[in-house]
Amino acid sequence: MRVSELFDLKGRVALVTGGSRGLGLAMAEALAEQGARIALCARRAEELEQARAHLAALGVDAFVTTADLSRPETIPPLVSSVTQALGPIDILVNNAGTSWGAPAEDYPLDGWRKVIDVNLTGTWLVTREVAASSMIPRRYGRIVNIASVAALKGSTSSEFRAVGYHASKAGIVGMTRALAAEWGRHGITVNAICPGFIPSKMSQPVLDRIGPMVRAVTPLRQIGTEDDMKGIVVLLSSGAARHITGQVIAVDGGVTAV
Repeated sequence: MRVSELFDLKGRVALVTGGSRGLGLAMAEALAEQGARIALCARRAEELEQARAHLAALGVDAFVTTADLSRPETIPPLVSSVTQALGPIDILVNNAGTSWGAPAEDYPLDGWRKVIDVNLTGTWLVTREVAASSMIPRRYGRIVNIASVAALKGSTSSEFRAVGYHASKAGIVGMTRALAAEWGRHGITVNAICPGFIPSKMSQPVLDRIGPMVRAVTPLRQIGTEDDMKGIVVLLSSGAARHITGQVIAVDGGVTAV
């Protein structure tokens, strides 16, 4: 098979959670460029409409729907709306997430619950629903979980104290490996990407304070960009990754290598 065919996503349906902006929207662009039909979900309808207009300007007709992953009752209707509009879901990119910063000894229970409910429980519930309704019956699926280098290491910086975020993303890594082992027999691959610091609405305030330090401790001496997520998400969503599952790939300029 030609390499171009391995990366061809024509006819595939891809759902990107947290897809209205930032990394989610960038990854949706990449999947659409390879021919996938795109569905986006996020909490804010106005941001989704902006994302749809952005993709439309690129020639992409995206389906968008609001969903709050911290509310389990919204997840079955979310998945059902996508499948009714576009058909069974082939690719799921679990990108939606949130954070809460505080010293661990002062970390509030409501902050912990918010982060775990969205980042870990919400991701699991979407994954379970998509797998049960679309992937297992058809014996095919590509699941890409967006974790973080925070899943792989702690932080001594006083500017990034977020034990709930670390815990939730480490949970994503564990879930990725468990599902890869359990669902491989159904033809489903499950992998995780762990981005380092990449400018976004959530990370920019921290980068404004510690950007020079981050760059100094990064072997490549650079900050990541949204474009750095495009190639890897296409790879893990494509036929080129048919024999890759249960893997955790850091996109961090080498931070976790030292």
